Amino acid sequence: MEDKLHYIELFDCYEPLFTEKQKEYFKDYYYEDLSLSEMSENYQISRNAIFKQIKEVCQKLKQYEEKLELLKKKKEIMKIVKENPEIKEKIERIL
Repeated sequence: MEDKLHYIELFDCYEPLFTEKQKEYFKDYYYEDLSLSEMSENYQISRNAIFKQIKEVCQKLKQYEEKLELLKKKKEIMKIVKENPEIKEKIERIL
């Protein structure tokens, strides 16, 4: 469950970097909680093909985060905002 939430958080940061099909497969699997079999039926392709696409997205998410650290930075900013509400408005203007 923890991995699932982590991948969803990463996907929220890096979604624009993926193809439309990769986005659909990822969202169906992680957000809609569809099984590979259900997705295979919906898209009329093999379960293995869908599994490979989802696995590739997850690998890329890890690579992107290792290099760019967008999620890490986002979490740090949110922590600062919670601890210092007076700077919240300033940060929101920047973002």
